[in-house]
Amino acid sequence: MLYIVATPIGNLKDITLRALEILQKVDFIVCEDTRTTGNLLRHFDLHTKLISFNARMEEKKINSVISRIKLGDTCALLSDAGTPAISDPGVRLVNMAHKNEIEVVGIPGANAAILALSIAGLPTDSFVFEGFLPQKKGRQKKLKTLAEEERTIVLYESMYRIEKLINELNEYMPKRIIAIGRELTKKFEELWRGYPNELLESLPEHKLKGEFVVIIAPINWK
Repeated sequence: MLYIVATPIGNLKDITLRALEILQKVDFIVCEDTRTTGNLLRHFDLHTKLISFNARMEEKKINSVISRIKLGDTCALLSDAGTPAISDPGVRLVNMAHKNEIEVVGIPGANAAILALSIAGLPTDSFVFEGFLPQKKGRQKKLKTLAEEERTIVLYESMYRIEKLINELNEYMPKRIIAIGRELTKKFEELWRGYPNELLESLPEHKLKGEFVVIIAPINWK
């Protein structure tokens, strides 16, 4: 059996009792970074074996992971934070598990996109999740396409490109309200709201560090 286990995106108290139960009982865990997941396990006094399974190593290790499960082991898939396989490695492993008729069970929990949507105060009846935009090639083309999107848009962005993204939104979507969540569930959690030009003006008041979720309101929504 393969378990897809959501873990906290910041505050470790957000882990579920069911997730702890599964992480204790599985035979091994595949994860993005054994150091990050190792810190999580140590916090809860868990000692399950860890196997690194990041984007670079995913293709090489899929077959060995699938083989172990088919021989009777149970496995948990974890990302560094939040729900695995959402803008994170693991999709191909889950796909291969289904192809090999391995039972896949989800253990729900924290997800940064859904959390940000719930606190942004913007329409959530219909939205599109785009994850991380291309860093270079195709980025401007994607922004032009999204400028025509009528639904709420959800993006992830790193601290290295968040200012660039706000400038781009000011160029391509200047009349759409933006909500930006930073370091959600952590000590310095923030939520900024406004039109792109207002966000640019307020940038000196904010720290551009940590992980960001960007929520873009639908066209003509106020």
